[in-house]
Amino acid sequence: MKPRTRDIALERMQILIKNAISNARKDPQLSQRQALLACRISTRHKIKMPYEIRMLFCKKCKSFIVPGINSRIRLGRTSVKSIRVTCNLCGHVYRKLIPQ
Repeated sequence: MKPRTRDIALERMQILIKNAISNARKDPQLSQRQALLACRISTRHKIKMPYEIRMLFCKKCKSFIVPGINSRIRLGRTSVKSIRVTCNLCGHVYRKLIPQ
């Protein structure tokens, strides 16, 4: 794939995700649709999504989750520091370890 096409695809994905985050509270269906389009661009052009964008998708139901709107973020209180993200749509909890 040409580097120019890859750059354009990455830029479009970032624009769609930014719009999806801003529309999440007002119109959740539009937000889900924009996130789905960003995923489609990623698969069509065989581009791995950046980490910041990947973290906005539930690992179980693959839906678009925005922290504080349709997901819950908590800090773990054990000796191993972690962030717990709970999807409000399917209830799946996944943890992200915080390096110390």
